[in-house]
Amino acid sequence: MKTDPIVAEVRQIRDEYAAQLNYDLLALFQDLKRQEPSNPKPHHRLPPKRVTKSA
Repeated sequence: MKTDPIVAEVRQIRDEYAAQLNYDLLALFQDLKRQEPSNPKPHHRLPPKRVTKSA
């Protein structure tokens, strides 16, 4: 199977970022939440969808 260079680059960047925080999931979450307000894309919460039972 061929290795996709874009996927490989994303994985490398993700690994480097996680290594900076010692692969601590809580630290990763807190860092992302800290950075969230500076993201230029708006964040919207959609209302929940009603789930209907199927017969």
